[in-house]
Amino acid sequence: MTKRNTPQRRHAILALLTAQGEVTVEALARHFQTSEVTVRKDLTALEASGLLLRRYGGAVPVPQEMIAEATQKVSVHKLAIAKAAVSLIKEHARIIIDSGSTTAAMIPQLGKQPGLVVMTNSLHVATAIRELEPEPVLLMTGGTWDPHSESFQGLVAEQVLRSYDFDQLFIGADGLDLERGTTTFNELLGLSRVMAEAAREVIVMAEADKVGRRIPNLELPWSSIHTLITDDRLSEQARQSIQARGVKLICAAPSQE
Repeated sequence: MTKRNTPQRRHAILALLTAQGEVTVEALARHFQTSEVTVRKDLTALEASGLLLRRYGGAVPVPQEMIAEATQKVSVHKLAIAKAAVSLIKEHARIIIDSGSTTAAMIPQLGKQPGLVVMTNSLHVATAIRELEPEPVLLMTGGTWDPHSESFQGLVAEQVLRSYDFDQLFIGADGLDLERGTTTFNELLGLSRVMAEAAREVIVMAEADKVGRRIPNLELPWSSIHTLITDDRLSEQARQSIQARGVKLICAAPSQE
């Protein structure tokens, strides 16, 4: 199968795994007439999606007790926020996706948007983007690895970002102070602010339970934020306060499917 048939091949791998209870890289490469490198990439992607577990030389099914845990990793509210965020992206857009679990929830849906150019400072986001079909043009900031945020930070990353211009920035927040703006526990704030300067539209993605958190470090003031995407649990008082600042507010409702 060619690269464009990657989804079909991965679906077939899962079917074989279900039927056989275990698969090996060598046998899968023969079965699909492809390289072992390609099969390993398939297994890595399927494991990242929580659909199997890698074992030396192959893979086994995910135990039932782990399936229940995996389904709880991304909340229904984050998924609703991610879906709303992706709906704002136009074809051939140039976007920045910051590190974080809420922004990362966008990635599986980005394959529907053709011609994207995506810049990120997150290895997790970059790895997930490489599994998309069609695969967007991927740019990395580089810089100094920050284990706290699990992302690249620092002057090198800032210089790289200043070399480009982008249509949209998608960024999360540890907290949303109704008076000040987005707040964070991380003291490395420079890159977030450069990201905001490099994008024509700054879109903050945060669940409603983060609104009202007064964390000491101000990341982005409300004056730098164009759009806030949160969920439908946001209080009416908070809605009015945010909209009064001229910020476009989107309160996404979880899917009923």
